[in-house]
This record gives sequence, structure tokens and C-alpha cells, in this order.
Amino acid sequence: MKDHSSYITYIVPLIQCIEETDEPILELGMGYSTMILHALCKKNKRQIISYENDPKWYKENLCYRNDYHEINLVTDWSKVPLEKIFWGVVLVDHRPAVRRRVEALRVRNNAEFVLLHDAEPEIERFYGYSKVYNEFKYKHIYDECKPYTAVLSNFVDIQQLMCA
Repeated sequence: MKDHSSYITYIVPLIQCIEETDEPILELGMGYSTMILHALCKKNKRQIISYENDPKWYKENLCYRNDYHEINLVTDWSKVPLEKIFWGVVLVDHRPAVRRRVEALRVRNNAEFVLLHDAEPEIERFYGYSKVYNEFKYKHIYDECKPYTAVLSNFVDIQQLMCA
């Protein structure tokens, strides 16, 4: 059996951030995270809105669509209405890689927590996350396992949350 654990290295900070918020959750890029978010939000029927631009991943995750979990296929990331809602948590893990920093900046003032997957310095050239870090008041790099996850916020001192 193949080890898929590197696909979900964001799980610890994701759960911590979800537990700290009540607002809707935004998922940019579907996959293992879709199943995890769905399970975490099922009991309280917390709203999740998921977006994916790969038809294969979109179809694979349609089974999670219900009254509290919206599943959307994207053809143009710039047309996704990210700014219309104040999000509790935004998980940024979509393609193309260069769009991740764009979407992170789009939600910087309307999301309590923004999580950027694949945040290790040696792959900075693909994602360009360093270009967005200064746009957030608080930053924590969860580096317990690779790939790293950057946790960003303009509202919550993340160090206190992540080090608790």
C-alpha cells in the first residue's frame, strides 16, 4: 500500500484552526482534504465550499456534496467569488501553483486563518509564498512534517494557538 501521508501534512494546524472558528470553511483544491473537512464538519453541519479546476478530482469528490458542503468545478480562478464571505478557515492547495499566492491575497482580509500547503523554502520558486507573508500580521510555519504548512492571519495571533 502506498503511503499518502504527505498529502495531508496540514491536518494538525487545520484541525486547530477549525476548532477556533465557527465561520464557513473554504477549500481551494480538492483531494484528501475534502473527505477530512467533510468528516470534521458533519456533526454540526458547518458550511464548507470546495473548489477544484481538475475535472477528475471534482468528479471524485462529488459524493460529498450535500446541504452544508458545496462542490464546485472552476474554469477561471479569478471569477470565484472568494471575497463575498468572511471565512473561518481557508485551505489553499490548488493548481496551478502560481495561483495559490493570488487566492491567498484575495482572502487576506476576509478569513480568520489562511493555510498554505507546500510551504517549505526549497520549493518557494514554485509557489512564491514569500510574496504574501508580509500581507499578513501573523504567520506560523508548521514544520513538524513535510510538506510544511504556512498558517496566516490578520486577526489571530497564531503563535499562541499553535504553541498551546
